[in-house]
Amino acid sequence: MMQTREIRYDVIGLTETRRHPPLNATFDTGEEVFLGTCDSRGVGGVGVLVNTNLAMNIDSFEQLTARIGRLRLRRCGSTPAVTVFVAYAPTSSYDEDEIEAFYMDLEKFYREDHTFYKVIVGDFNVKIGPEERLRNFTSVPTAYSGTNRERS
Repeated sequence: MMQTREIRYDVIGLTETRRHPPLNATFDTGEEVFLGTCDSRGVGGVGVLVNTNLAMNIDSFEQLTARIGRLRLRRCGSTPAVTVFVAYAPTSSYDEDEIEAFYMDLEKFYREDHTFYKVIVGDFNVKIGPEERLRNFTSVPTAYSGTNRERS
């Protein structure tokens, strides 16, 4: 928590939290943390840290899978409703089927969410190739630079 005082943030996505019981806590500062659970192998777990000035807008946090969580923020004044997906991709050492299942789940949850503004954050620590897995449902280039395609 001391490190968050060094930066300005609204929401920080947390990955590889590896908790068994989920956690929802409010700090003395008013910041809120939501941590989901890992799978039976101790893999995964995602969560969010929400700054004090945005904490009052929290609608819900749901862990959709051990690797994907969803924070919903309510509309407040001129600030529109926003959904933040936190994702923790399997590394390239995982079976291709498990990696593909992760991206299929992420795409499904993204498409099923009807919030106009959606953000995907997380640890995509797998080389994903020519960005097609994310481009299929985000429609804009990603910031990921570890692809086979050169950027201009």
